[in-house]
Amino acid sequence: MLLFLLGLVILVVGYFTYGKFVEKILAPTDNPTPAVRMHDGVDFVELPHWKNMLIQLLNIAGIGPVIGVILGIKFGAIVFIILPIGNIIGGAVHDFLAGIISIRNNGCNLPKIVEDNLGKHYARFFNAFMSLLLLLVVAVFINVPAALFKPLLKNIDVEPNTIFWIAVTIIFIYYIIATLFPVDKIIGSIYPIFGAILIISSFAIFIALMIKGIQAPEILTEGMAFKLGKFTEANNNPILPVLFVTIACGIISGFHATQSPIIARTMKTEREARSSFYGMMVLEGIIGMIWAGAGMAIYNLFPHYMLKAPALVLNDITTYFLGSIIGGVTVIGVIILAITSGDTAMRSLRLSVAETFKISQKSLRNRILLCLPLIAIVFGLLYWSNQDAKSFNILWNYFSWANQILAATTLLAATVWLIREKKFFWIAAVPGVFMTFIIFCYILWTDKSKNGPLGFGLDLNIAYVLSTIISIGIVAYLIIRNKCKCSATDDK
Repeated sequence: MLLFLLGLVILVVGYFTYGKFVEKILAPTDNPTPAVRMHDGVDFVELPHWKNMLIQLLNIAGIGPVIGVILGIKFGAIVFIILPIGNIIGGAVHDFLAGIISIRNNGCNLPKIVEDNLGKHYARFFNAFMSLLLLLVVAVFINVPAALFKPLLKNIDVEPNTIFWIAVTIIFIYYIIATLFPVDKIIGSIYPIFGAILIISSFAIFIALMIKGIQAPEILTEGMAFKLGKFTEANNNPILPVLFVTIACGIISGFHATQSPIIARTMKTEREARSSFYGMMVLEGIIGMIWAGAGMAIYNLFPHYMLKAPALVLNDITTYFLGSIIGGVTVIGVIILAITSGDTAMRSLRLSVAETFKISQKSLRNRILLCLPLIAIVFGLLYWSNQDAKSFNILWNYFSWANQILAATTLLAATVWLIREKKFFWIAAVPGVFMTFIIFCYILWTDKSKNGPLGFGLDLNIAYVLSTIISIGIVAYLIIRNKCKCSATDDK
């Protein structure tokens, strides 16, 4: 229990210390923001600060800080320390940088940030890669919440598969509406309600967990039965790199960099940036810690649950700690988490494609025409991924790994931006090196025999060495190249 509480303290203290340090480096100004200078009534719209914070939280806090940590806590109590430290020096910095760079570049999306800082050649590949990831995000964030409806409606005399596809249809229709309409009409109106449900449900789990933890502190430690089912290198789950692919939201997630520009277009002043970007990632970390703690508790109390799928364990957690009625409301809160990330993933995809091909989004007709092919692709992914459990696992594995490629790319682009701005670039370079190491290590080490996506299947130690060389080499090249460019410019 001590590690759990310590992790929460690290998150809170980190926001007021390291968060302030990063803010001082970025030095927010009173210059007019894109929402003020480029108001279009659709995507560039001024929203109140409290709404921006809630929208950002719901945009980034998908199923990762719940489903991801329920699975990820199987790595053991070390998660209670890795999650908050990674959040403070990695994930929150990542989100803050993506947001502030966007604000200072007319609310540009991630592909434009990458092109400006890492070059057009890499940007071409990245644009296609990011679009694929966002399509996977939309598919996953329709699939998972639709599946969570099944146990909630188990007493209704309807086939579970029918319930699933009805839920898929309703969620998908909402996604389409949310991405087509102006940001203040749908997202700005209903997100405060969703945000309240999320915060209340997470707080309810925390209180119930603390009450149980005080009575039996051992449920938040690694019991003997827990250790038997724990993720280890022996069962193809080494902490490096698998933990950082399993738990993305909560520690660091590249998907967040696609969402920060949405809020960069609705902020009245840069002074709101630390609380809106850094702060909401910290709050997501707190939510992740709560569900990680609940996951460890339920695995200690019922060790056979470690063999269950995380989505099923979620229902067990809510029922055990809160009862069937309040627990059902909490599951609805988790469903909302997924839905409120999926809708803005689709919106971000529309904006990024429009920015790449220079298609104006002020016209509803243009927005509809741009969305039609995206809708068709997502539906195809949904249909394929639900043919069997194996198909969905493949979808999830590629989504998780691809997500962290976005995180590494964002941090490397931010490193270059900071160098050009003559600011302390190590706040991005250090986590950038680490995340580059993670993505190379994962794909060099994993293969089908290790229950991962297609990879090279190398020995873990060889993957460590090669990934270290590659990641340090890439970041060193970017630093030296851009520092030399800055020096040449200064000499002129």
